[in-house]
Amino acid sequence: GELEYLGRLDHQVKVRGVRVELGEIEAVLSRLPGVREAAVVVREDAPGEKRLVAYVAAADDAAPSVSELRGGMRESLPEYMVPSAFVTLDRLPLGPAGKLDRRALPAPGGARPDAGAEFEPPATPAEERIAAIWSEVLGVERVGRTDGFFDLAGHSLLAMRVVSRIREAFGVDLPLRDVF
Repeated sequence: GELEYLGRLDHQVKVRGVRVELGEIEAVLSRLPGVREAAVVVREDAPGEKRLVAYVAAADDAAPSVSELRGGMRESLPEYMVPSAFVTLDRLPLGPAGKLDRRALPAPGGARPDAGAEFEPPATPAEERIAAIWSEVLGVERVGRTDGFFDLAGHSLLAMRVVSRIREAFGVDLPLRDVF
């Protein structure tokens, strides 16, 4: 006489209003050169801020860079399915039964991801203020003058926050399309 709802038994999740199948992302990630094992999870490290995080165990000592992983995934997946953070591990954590232990996957750090270019610090006071805004909104330690917003795990909702913060800081009306 009782019904107990357990939730979804697959790995389909909803991130920023879009339903995503984590297994599909993992399959694409696993096929990339240099990847031995891969897992993708949704993390909500800050309330209301769900994001896709990919965990990769390299096939050999030379792990692929974040820009290589992100670029390879963009060839096969729409942008909303490309994880915003990548964590390289020696191997993925397993539970007693030998299955992936998703709860044991570490939180990604706030370090600047490999954005495909060498870090170039902001050169002017205005660039420093904008970099500070990006750093705070994106949760990244340092932002360089040649870094791309979306390469640093930005997305459309965060872009709206950046536009609002720039409007407050500089008193200018920056159209959202200019961020894109």
